[in-house]
Amino acid sequence: MFEKFICVLFIASFAFGRADSQNCTTIGQNPSTAFPVCGTDTFSQSTVPYCGGRLLPGQCKSDGIGDLNPFWYKFTCFSAGTLGFLITPNDLNDDYDWELFDITGHNPNDIYTDASLIVGCNWSGNVGLTGASSAGRSLYNCAGPTYPTFSSRPALQLHHNYLLLISHFTTFTPSQNGYKLSFGGGTASITDTITPDMVSASASCDATQIIIKLNKKMLCNSLDANGSDFAISPAGSSIASAIANGCSSGFDMDTVVLNMSSPLAPGNYTITLKNGTDANTLLDVCGRNIPPGKNIPLVIPVLQPTPMDSLTKIGCAPQSLKLVFKKNIKCNSIAADGSDFIITGPSPVSVISAQGNCINGVTNQINVVLSGAIQTQGNYQVSLVKGNDGNTIIDECGQETPAGSTLSFSTKDTVSADFSYTIFQSCTLDSVAFLHDGRNGVNQWQWTFDYSANSNLKNPVAYFTTFGMKEIVLSVSNGVCSDTATKTINLDNTLKSAFETNNLLCPEDTATFINKSLGNITNYYWDFGDGNTSSFKDPGPHRYPILSAEKIYTVKLIIKNAAGCYDTAYNNIRVLKSCYIAVPNAFTPNGDNLNDFLYPVNAYKADDLEFSVYNRIGQRVFHTTDWTKKWDGTINGNPQDAGVYVWMLKYTNHDTGKKVFQKGSTVLIR
Repeated sequence: MFEKFICVLFIASFAFGRADSQNCTTIGQNPSTAFPVCGTDTFSQSTVPYCGGRLLPGQCKSDGIGDLNPFWYKFTCFSAGTLGFLITPNDLNDDYDWELFDITGHNPNDIYTDASLIVGCNWSGNVGLTGASSAGRSLYNCAGPTYPTFSSRPALQLHHNYLLLISHFTTFTPSQNGYKLSFGGGTASITDTITPDMVSASASCDATQIIIKLNKKMLCNSLDANGSDFAISPAGSSIASAIANGCSSGFDMDTVVLNMSSPLAPGNYTITLKNGTDANTLLDVCGRNIPPGKNIPLVIPVLQPTPMDSLTKIGCAPQSLKLVFKKNIKCNSIAADGSDFIITGPSPVSVISAQGNCINGVTNQINVVLSGAIQTQGNYQVSLVKGNDGNTIIDECGQETPAGSTLSFSTKDTVSADFSYTIFQSCTLDSVAFLHDGRNGVNQWQWTFDYSANSNLKNPVAYFTTFGMKEIVLSVSNGVCSDTATKTINLDNTLKSAFETNNLLCPEDTATFINKSLGNITNYYWDFGDGNTSSFKDPGPHRYPILSAEKIYTVKLIIKNAAGCYDTAYNNIRVLKSCYIAVPNAFTPNGDNLNDFLYPVNAYKADDLEFSVYNRIGQRVFHTTDWTKKWDGTINGNPQDAGVYVWMLKYTNHDTGKKVFQKGSTVLIR
C-alpha cells in the first residue's frame, strides 16, 4: 500500500512540474529576451523564479515537456564543431533539464511550434549535474529516471544562431535555488573574436542627441546611464545622460544615444570613450572592453533640405521607380497620388501613386508607381514638384526639399528573341544557319540546340547527324531587358528503306509487297531477283516461275530523295517445289538421311494441324501439332518394331478455310 502511494505521488508531482503554465515576466525567461553568453565565462543564476510550463514539440512531447521555470541563453557559432557544457545546480538535489535549438532565420518563439529546430535535449528525471559531454550516449534524453543526466555533445554549424533553454523541474517542496552554466569539452567556439568598437556617430536634427553605432552587441549593464563613458570635444555642450536601444527588454545593445544638455552648434567634433563612474567603458558579451581613448568623428551639419539622392537600379520596362534619400523623409509629407513627382523623356509617362517603406512615420525610400511600363529606350528625368498636398517632401528634420530637384535615369528597349533559320540538307549531316536581328541593343545570345550543344554567337551554324524534330531555344539580352524564344524545326530528310513480303511461297502463289519506307522519297526501284524490276512505290503481286527444285530469290528495294541520297532494303523469298500435303507410306529410320522420319510432308498451308501415329494394338506412339516435328520410329528413345503403323492427320487449309481429315498407314522398315 505504501509503495502504491509513493508511485501516485511521483506521477502527480511530475504532472505539476511539466504541465502548469503561467506567464514569465523576468527578462531572460522568454526566448525573445535570452541572455547573451560567451564560451569563456561561467554564468551564474542565483535564483529561478516560478513561471512557464509552455509545452514544447519534439521527440519528448508525449512526456508533457514544457519550459518550466526557464531561463534562456543565446549565442552564435564562430567555429563549427561540437558543444560541451555543464549545468551545476546550487543544490545538487535539484532537477535541472535543458534543450538546445537552432533558430537561424527564425523568430525565437518558433521553438514552441517547430520541432525541426531542436538540436539536442536532456529531460532526465534524475537530480544533480547535467549537460552535454563525452559521457552522453544520445542527443535526445526524455523524461523519467531511466534516462541519464548527460546527453552527447550536439554539433554546431558555422554562423548559426542558437537558443539554450535551462528548465528547473519542481516538486511538492519547490526550490528557487539557481545554478552555474559553463562551456567546455567541445570543439566548437561560441566566443566572438571581433574586437568591440564604435562604428559611427551622428546627431539628431536638433543636435540634442548623439547616436553612436557599435560594431556588435554590447552588454547593457556596462553603459553608465549618466553618460560618463563618453567625452565630447570641443565642449560646446555637455553630455547629460546615455540610454541604449533594446535594453528595456534584453541584455545587449548595438546603439547608444547620448542626450546633450543643449543643442550642439554646427561644426566638427570628436567623441572619445573613457572609463565611466562604473569604472569601465563598454563591454561585449565576453567582458572585453572598447579601450579608453577610442574616438570617432562627429559632424553637425548646417540644417538644409535633403536633396533627391539616387535611384535604385532601373530594370527592364520599369513600372515603378525607387528613390533613395540620405535622410529619412516624413511619410505624411508624401502625396499618396504621386503628384509630388513628374517624369519627362522620349515617351509620355504618368505617375499614379507614391509611398514610402514607413517605420515610425519616416522612410528613406519612396516608391513612385507609373501608369504603365516604360518600354521606349532613352534618357528620362524624375522631377520634384509641389503636390496636391501643398508641399514637396519634408525630411525628418522638418526641411522641405525644394521643387525642381531632379534625378536622371535611362531605360533600354524591350527585346525579342524571335529568330529565323535556313536548313542545308545532306545524306548524313544537316547544317542549320540561325539568324537573329540583334535589334534594340541585344549584345548577349545563348543558343541551345536540342539539349545537345549550345552557342553564344549572334548567328551560329549548328550541325545534326540525326534527323527529325529538333527543339531550338534562344535567350537574348541587352544587359537590362531579356527574352527567350523556342522553336521546333523538322529535319525531314530521314531516309529509311523497308518492306514486308511473303518469305515462303508455294508454286501456285504470288508474292505481295508492303512498302514500309520512311522519308521524302522521290524514286523507287524494285528488283525481284528473277530479272524483273519495278519503279512503282507499291508494285502489284509478283509470280515466280515453277521450278523442279525450290529456290531462294533476293528482293531489293532502293529509294532516293531530292538530295540524291539512297537507302536499300533486302528480303529473301523461298519459292517451294511443292505444297502438296502427303504422308509417306513407308520410312526407314536407319540414320542414312533417306526417309528417316514419318511426318506430313509440305504442310506449309496447314493451319491447326494435328498428326498422330498408332501401333497395331492401338497405342498412340507419336503426336504433334507442328508438322516440322517428325517421328523417328522410337518411343522414349527405344526403337519400335518394324511393321504397319496407322496415322491420322487433321488440319485447316490456309487458302480455302476447309477442314481436312485424313487417315492412312505407313510401313516402318528396319
